[in-house]
Amino acid sequence: MANILILYYSRYGAVEKMAQQLARGVHMAGCEAKIRTVPPVSPETQTAIPAVPPEGAPYVSLQDLETCDGLILGSPTRFGNMAAPMKYFWDTTGSTWASGTLVGKPASVFTSTASMHGGQETTLISMMLPLLHHGMVMVGIPYTEPALTKTQTGGTPYGLSHLAGANGELDLSEDECVLAKALGQRLAEIAKRLK
Repeated sequence: MANILILYYSRYGAVEKMAQQLARGVHMAGCEAKIRTVPPVSPETQTAIPAVPPEGAPYVSLQDLETCDGLILGSPTRFGNMAAPMKYFWDTTGSTWASGTLVGKPASVFTSTASMHGGQETTLISMMLPLLHHGMVMVGIPYTEPALTKTQTGGTPYGLSHLAGANGELDLSEDECVLAKALGQRLAEIAKRLK
């Protein structure tokens, strides 16, 4: 059974909900979904983050990267880029890069924005950059997935996206849920073949 790591950062919960839908797709492919998050970055350098989050997904470890057969990476958009906590995590993966741990493994990306034109596609591409440096094989959503052409909310060929609204008031749309499950299943199926 392939082990798919779904790694995300979520400030207000939308990206976390997307991760749960992606996990459903991974399970549909008969694979294990391991959901992990990264700790927030504090502007107060003396503040210590607890080793285990008080709720939600456990924090990711470099061992999670080593043992996964595929990766789905998610972050909210921050000015067309991934959020600082996710960027900070990838900046700590030099030893993983040097060992080639992720080379040849499939990866996908997902994001959520407050506005329709809030930088979804540039954020997805910004998350691809460290994954490409790690030698991962990028997996997107093909246009053969009908929900990709009919969605009025989120979804791109670069990866999954969601429109959360200015105050996070918009829940995942039906099309976004369909695309999440389809991407999770697609990534898991490719991971099984590559494994």
